[in-house]
Amino acid sequence: MKSYDIRQAFLDYFEGNDHRIIPSSPVVPADDPTLLFTNAGMVQFKNIFLGLEKTDYKRAASSQKCIRAGGKHNDLDNVGFTARHQTFFEMLGNFSFGDYFKEEAIYFAWEFLTKTLGLNPKHLYATVYTDDDEADKLWRRVAPELGDRVLRFGEKDNFWAMGDTGPCGPCSEVHYDRGEHIQGELNGEGDRFMEIWNLVFMQYNRDEGGNITPLPKPSVDTGAGLERFCMIMQNADSNYGTDLFTPLIDKVCKLSEKPYDPGPAGIPHRVIADHIRALSFAIADNAV
Repeated sequence: MKSYDIRQAFLDYFEGNDHRIIPSSPVVPADDPTLLFTNAGMVQFKNIFLGLEKTDYKRAASSQKCIRAGGKHNDLDNVGFTARHQTFFEMLGNFSFGDYFKEEAIYFAWEFLTKTLGLNPKHLYATVYTDDDEADKLWRRVAPELGDRVLRFGEKDNFWAMGDTGPCGPCSEVHYDRGEHIQGELNGEGDRFMEIWNLVFMQYNRDEGGNITPLPKPSVDTGAGLERFCMIMQNADSNYGTDLFTPLIDKVCKLSEKPYDPGPAGIPHRVIADHIRALSFAIADNAV
């Protein structure tokens, strides 16, 4: 599947499940001095999660343009060195504003991955926050094929926050095992286990003093990397081997007169392709 088809399949799936499709907001967030760039799909919905803004819909889905080049969520130093990190990426997401919660979010993710995309359940793992017994039980009920591949991790890996302040909550991640021939550990170093979807159960708000209080209504914020879906669906060696990047890599080769190497020698090609992509979208959204 090409990137366009994967993106459209995601939006079509959630539209078919009564979600309002919302266009991507600019990579420069409006009226949010806490962020330099939009770093997640939920940024444009922040005030809805906080109960400060009303909408005529309770479910939404989007393909959000994101840049992570500093702050809490910073992928800059990993660009070019790993198979999965970019400064600019598209985050596919579905959101519930006080409507459905953990059970439906887990069901939607599992059905889309295994039915719509047709991923083999044997390659999938689910992680949950160490104290989240409910999410653990739901995964085992919704996706019995996982067996013992439902694992628990602590706050570092399975508690999500947009930044030092704002909405936050325990999360559940879906990882794809690319095979024993690739080095790496789940939630560790290496590129064998690819985190492809993060389901955040937005329950709290953290203030400047670090105090956590419950949100008006428990909600759902999920994020899935389009580039990572493409890598898996296109059987590419990395995100840079997908149709989203190969034209850029080819152009770098032509201008530099240096052939591309998917190994360490290709790091400069990947960095240039990533940074040009990020700058192009940032400039298009008036980040000057």
